[in-house]
Amino acid sequence: MTTRRKLLKGAALAPAAALATPALAQSTITWRMQTYAGAALGEHVVKPAIDMFNKIAGDRMQIELFYADQLVPTGELFRAMQRGTIDAVQSDDDSMASPTEVTVFGGYFPFGSRYSLDVPVLFNQYGLNEIWAEEYSNVGVKHVSAGAWDPCHFATKDPINSLADLQGKRVFTFPTAGRFLSQFGVVPVTLPWEDIEVAVQTGELDGIAWSGITEDYTVGWADVTNYFLTNNISGAWIGHFFANMDRWNELPEDLQTLFQVCCEQSHYYRQHWYWGGEAALRVNGTKLALTSIPDEEWATVEAAARVFWDEIAAESETKAKVVQIFKQYNEDMEKAGRPYRYT
Repeated sequence: MTTRRKLLKGAALAPAAALATPALAQSTITWRMQTYAGAALGEHVVKPAIDMFNKIAGDRMQIELFYADQLVPTGELFRAMQRGTIDAVQSDDDSMASPTEVTVFGGYFPFGSRYSLDVPVLFNQYGLNEIWAEEYSNVGVKHVSAGAWDPCHFATKDPINSLADLQGKRVFTFPTAGRFLSQFGVVPVTLPWEDIEVAVQTGELDGIAWSGITEDYTVGWADVTNYFLTNNISGAWIGHFFANMDRWNELPEDLQTLFQVCCEQSHYYRQHWYWGGEAALRVNGTKLALTSIPDEEWATVEAAARVFWDEIAAESETKAKVVQIFKQYNEDMEKAGRPYRYT
């Protein structure tokens, strides 16, 4: 297992954008960008967008891409970007330990979204973009773009058929999701992303609550777990692209626009890649057996989320404002009815 752990880490040592890079002009702007994702996941969730940017920008600008923990641990991504050690980051707020008031809403805010389209609507039509922009500009970081990624499900070694089955399960998950799930007996565990597969094999972890089934298959977690819980605690991850504010302001406007467009294309790709993959792998996947907690029992988890929302709202004025937006949005979707919400 020790050898396997070394191989997993070693596989991601070469930066993604370093292969076959042409000679650059002395005037070429160069950035270093690190993603939260490991190499296997990064092939889908970020590399195509950066390859596209580099191809279009040519010798005017090139972005060198690094995967999870290559330059700094994921939990230090924000500070490294703020200092300028890294020029740009792809992550959720929660994982990179952002010091802002909106950090708790990054990643998986329990039951904040039901479907992937909820996230861009919340940001572009319900005012979250403006709140994130202000929060990050206050700490010297440019919030470039927000998007919806995969839902949050449990992938476990043992079957989960009731809330009682969660008791004592050591699970790799996001900080806020772990804080919420701990009331149901889940023991949140924090480890480097590239170590998760081995940690499940060695018994250090009982499961993972980090992704949907597409990601479980893509990164190898479906090879070391046996069951996939169809109940989720969030319909879509809230993830972002960020940049050091000084580096951002130094860019010509057209390169800023190009970077934003490539980020938006990345979000779009992830929406259909995850949405189609989640369904296809539930139907045709051969590695994970599906389990479910009955709706009436799961309803207690949803009710607990609303209590959790109010606890978060009580922590600050900004958090209260964001929670109110989530409440208003979900109320609007429930009134809109199918297909926006099932009532």
